[in-house]
Amino acid sequence: MSDLMKAVACPNYGPPEVLQIKEIKKPIPKKNEVLVKIKNTSVNSGDCRVRGANFPPGFDIPARLILGIFKPRQKILGSTFSGVIESVGDEVTTLKKGDEVFGMSGVKMGAYAEYITIKEKSAISIKPKNLSFEEAAAMLFGGSTAIYFLKDLADIKEGQTVLINGASGAVGTAAIQIAKNLGAHVIGVCSTANVELVKSLGADEVIDYKKEDIFNLNNKYDVVVETVGNISIKKGKYLLKENGKLVLVVSSFADLLRASLLKHSVDGKRIQVLQGTALEKKDYLTYLIELFNQNKFKVIIDKTFSLDEMAEAHKYVETGHKAGNVVINVI
Repeated sequence: MSDLMKAVACPNYGPPEVLQIKEIKKPIPKKNEVLVKIKNTSVNSGDCRVRGANFPPGFDIPARLILGIFKPRQKILGSTFSGVIESVGDEVTTLKKGDEVFGMSGVKMGAYAEYITIKEKSAISIKPKNLSFEEAAAMLFGGSTAIYFLKDLADIKEGQTVLINGASGAVGTAAIQIAKNLGAHVIGVCSTANVELVKSLGADEVIDYKKEDIFNLNNKYDVVVETVGNISIKKGKYLLKENGKLVLVVSSFADLLRASLLKHSVDGKRIQVLQGTALEKKDYLTYLIELFNQNKFKVIIDKTFSLDEMAEAHKYVETGHKAGNVVINVI
């Protein structure tokens, strides 16, 4: 058996064309790790930001300090995967060879490859039989992000009105379903082409931003979830009720600083500005599995590409027109 594997490397920051197919050494699991033969991974907006060093305004220097100043420190991108365990370390007790699994590797990345090693106690779980490998890889980025921001951070309650801007993206499609499961009245904002999709996921109302300006409707919401990056704190206050919550999944450094200095008051209106970085937790996988098994979570896959077509997949994601998720067939 070869000790080499196929992977997509990102040797430098730049456009999608910097991605290169390489043969590199196959990883060997440590005592507390498993080796997964990857069947599917996904391409999300975070992957594209890292590859192109297109970080939110003000975050360029801190991001480069973490990820690599002049070029990516981790050459193999990709943070979600599904596949089959090929071998396990001596101290692994809950997983075994042959298990069908899915998970998230976080800042370690490494999922744009035929194999990945991951710690047993990290964000990895047995894949339900009724969940395909494609769906398993696709649900993780948007699903875990939505759980973190809506459930953990915003603590959405039953009966609250929740506006989701960018409701047709990977995070948005998951956020609709997470918010509905928490008992919220959900209003999705998307383009004309995705209105029916957003409705099908359970949104109680849909605003087509090509036909209506959300700021001209004079509606006020308990929670506004910004997944795109075009609702600032200054704008968000006009959409919120008193003591409403502005959840910035994507934000600038200026908004981060503004939020820390405002002490939850914008031009006399008290609001809460919530920001953070979504975590990779095994509990998030468990939560998503429960929703999926109860038919309360649909995985939306827009397009599928092969590993060799990774550059094309990145180009498509960067158009900003994908609905749901983009999946890569590794095998």
